[in-house]
Amino acid sequence: MKLALNKYIRATTLGVLTGSAMVVAGCTGDFDELNTSRTALTAITDAEIPYLFSRAQQQSSYSAGTYQTAQNLFADLYAQYFATTTPNFQSDRYFMHPTWIDNHWNPVYTQVVPQLQILFEKLDKSTSQYALANIWWVFSFHRVTDYYGPIPYSEAGKDATPIKYDSQEEIYNDFFKRLTEATALLKGKTTDKPYGTYDIVYGGDVNKWIKFANTLRLRLALRISKVNPAKAKTEAEAAIAGGLLTDVADNAYMAKSLLGGDNNGLATISGWGEFRMSAAMESVLKGYDDPRIGIYFQPAFLTKTYEGIRNGLGPTELAVAANSNDNNSNIGERWIRNTGGGSAWDRQLAVKQDVMHTAEAYFLLAEAALNGWNVGSGTAQSFYEKGIQASMEGWGITGAAVTTYINSTKTPVAPGDQQQSAALSNIPVKWGATEAIQREQVATQKWLALYPDGIEAWSEFRRTRLPKLYPVVNSVNTDVPTTAVVRRIPFLLQEKQNNGAAVEAATKLLGGPDNAATPLWWDKN
Repeated sequence: MKLALNKYIRATTLGVLTGSAMVVAGCTGDFDELNTSRTALTAITDAEIPYLFSRAQQQSSYSAGTYQTAQNLFADLYAQYFATTTPNFQSDRYFMHPTWIDNHWNPVYTQVVPQLQILFEKLDKSTSQYALANIWWVFSFHRVTDYYGPIPYSEAGKDATPIKYDSQEEIYNDFFKRLTEATALLKGKTTDKPYGTYDIVYGGDVNKWIKFANTLRLRLALRISKVNPAKAKTEAEAAIAGGLLTDVADNAYMAKSLLGGDNNGLATISGWGEFRMSAAMESVLKGYDDPRIGIYFQPAFLTKTYEGIRNGLGPTELAVAANSNDNNSNIGERWIRNTGGGSAWDRQLAVKQDVMHTAEAYFLLAEAALNGWNVGSGTAQSFYEKGIQASMEGWGITGAAVTTYINSTKTPVAPGDQQQSAALSNIPVKWGATEAIQREQVATQKWLALYPDGIEAWSEFRRTRLPKLYPVVNSVNTDVPTTAVVRRIPFLLQEKQNNGAAVEAATKLLGGPDNAATPLWWDKN
C-alpha cells in the first residue's frame, strides 16, 4: 500500500472490533469518500471513549498474522529466541524485506495514534483516562523508535507534508515527561477505574498502571544509560521511588479473542511450521537444566528431546533432516499443542498475550544497583535472585526447584548441531564474584525472563551485547556480515516515496547511512 503517512494518520472513522472495541479505521486511499461513508459515525460520544482505548491497546500488541512480519521475522530472530526453518524467509539471514518492515510501523500510525489522539482531544487532562492514554502512547512508540531510530513523533497525526521525523533523544525526553506526569496524576486517583473492563490489560486498576509506568520508565532509563548516564540515573531513581512491578499478580497480559482475527499473535503463527527453537536457547536452557524449557518449548516430534537450530541457515543447511521442523522444538503448549501427528497442531488462539513481566523490574533493579544508583533497600544479588524467582513463579514454578536453580553452578552446553557450535557462554546461574560476570548473569537471566518478547530482548541485546549470542551462519546483507549484528530496521520504502524530504532529514539524524548496520542513538557498542 503506497500511502503518504499523513493519509495513514488522518483517517478518523469508527467501526467495530468484534467483541470488545471500536476502531478508528486507517489505511485508506480515499479519505473524502471515507468521511462520507454511510456506515461511518459522524460524532464520537463519551460512550465510545472506552472502545478507543481498547483498540489502541490491541493494535500496538500485534495480533494474528501481523505478529509474524511485525515481530517474529525480525526482533524474535535477532534476539535469537527462534530461528527460521523456511528457506524463503531470509530475514534470519539479515535480508530487510521492503514490505515486511512496514508492519511494525503501520499499526501504530494507522490505528494507535488516531485512537489516542481522539482521547487526548476529548478527555480532560486531569482524568485518569488521560493518564493511561499517555502511558500507552509511550509504550507503543518506544517499540517503534527502537526499531527504526528517528520517526515521526511530534507531528504524528497532523495533516502536514512533509511530516518531520524527530531524533530519538527528543522522543525519549518526551517519553520521560509523559510518564512523569501520568504517574503523578494517577497517585491521586487510585480508586478510579479508568476504562473499566475495556482496559484489556489491567481492567482499570490504577495501582497496577502506576507500577507499569514506573517500570517502563526504568526500562527506558537504562536504555539511555550509555549515551546519557546522568539523565538515566535521574529517571531511574525517580521511577524506582515511584514504585515498580513487584508481584507476579502485576504481570501485564493483554486479553485476546477468537473473534475478528484478534488472536494471540505468537499462537497464530506457531502452527505455520516456519520457525523453531534457536540453538542459543537450547544451549542455555539445557545447560542450566532450566525448568522453564518445557514451558517455553516442546520436545521435537521425532526426537522427543529439546532441540534448536542456528540462526541464518541457508537452503542447503535447511535441507538437512536434523534441521527440519519435526526434528526441532516448537514453542510451548501455552500457545500450541501437538496432537500427536507431526504437523498436526492445536493452536491456543485466545491465550493472553504477554506485555510486561514483573521479573523484568527486578533485573532492571539489579543492573541499576551495579551502576551504583539509589535503588532503596536491596542489592544487585538480591534483585537478581528475585528476578529469577518472579520469572519462574510467573510460569508456575515454585519451591525447591527455584532454589536449586538459583544456586546452580551449571553452565550452557554445546547444542550438538550441524555447525558444531560451542556452548553459548561459561556463565553459571549462581551469583558470580566479579562485576563483569554479574552483568552477564543479569543480562542472560533477563533475556530468559523477557521471553517471548523478542522486541524488548533485541533492544537489550543491542544495548548490552549480552547474552553473547551466536553469529548467524549466513548473511545475504552486504551491510551486515555474519560477524556483525543488525542494529536497526531501515526506513520504509513508502515513506521515502511519499515523505522523502523528511526521510532525508531523518537519515542525517541517524549519523550514518539508512541501513541495518547503523546504530541507534542509545546503542554505543
